[in-house]
Parts: sequence; structure tokens; C-alpha cells
Amino acid sequence: MSYETGANVSQALLQQWLMIIGGVFVLLGGAVAAVTSPLGIEKGSWLAAYLVLVAGVPVYLVGQFIAHWLAGRGGWALLIGWNLGNAAVIVGSLLSLPLLVDVGGIVLLIPLVYLLWIALQRKITVEDSSRAAVIARWLLIAALVIMIFSIPVGLVLAHLRAQ
Repeated sequence: MSYETGANVSQALLQQWLMIIGGVFVLLGGAVAAVTSPLGIEKGSWLAAYLVLVAGVPVYLVGQFIAHWLAGRGGWALLIGWNLGNAAVIVGSLLSLPLLVDVGGIVLLIPLVYLLWIALQRKITVEDSSRAAVIARWLLIAALVIMIFSIPVGLVLAHLRAQ
């Protein structure tokens, strides 16, 4: 097996895992939303929204649209870092441990900054030069910047809720 074939298999596997894990988080968020009110779970609506909007959808979209940008182990490191950061934020928020939320937020910054760096460094190729591809790239960059700047806001809110 040539390196290129192996790289393509690894890339396809990463893409599948990103989309599967993102989809599972979206489904889990929906399930949490369904039981929040009947069970009177106080932080359930926050958890449902977080699972869908932070843990699930971004990972799915990375898998669907830009996994081919993630060369080698960088994509797998992104996936692991994203899941560890989200786990720390979720556990820290549910147990009112703002320092654990801080650790999770810092861990989440690493894959976000990595993706932003890749998106900014990405050269526009002939096949990517369509107007839609250029707009999609800039929308991705805007979304990453928004997520990066939302982390400090979330950390402040976690500390305020814990008091």
C-alpha cells in the first residue's frame, strides 16, 4: 500500500469519526432536551444546547467539509482535544466546578485556534476558486473567530453560575 493510499484511508476514517461523533452529540442533545422538563433537570436546557451547538454540530461540519485539510495526526489530535475540552466543560458546569470549566475552555481553544490557522493558511486552488468556496472559507473563519471569543464569555458565566 502506498503512502498516499494510506493517507486517503486515514483521512476518510477521520472524516467518518468526526461526523459520527458530531451526530451522536446532536442526538444526545436532543434526548437531553426531551427529558429536561419532565425530569426537572435544572441545567438540562443548557446541557442540551451545549451538546448540539458546541460539541456536536461543529465536529460534524468539520468532518463533512474540511476533514481533508487536516493532515496526519493533527486531525486526530483535534478530535481528542475537542472531546476532552467538552467533557471538562460539561462535567465542570454540571458539578459547579468553574476551574474545571476553565481547563475545558483552554483545551477547546487549542483545536479552534488550530483550525483557524489552517483556514487562514489554506491556499485557494483552482478547484476551490469558485465564489461559493471562497465565501464558505470566510464563513468558516468567522465562525471560528466567534467560537474563540465566546469561550471567555462562557467561562465568566460558569463562574457567575457557580456562586
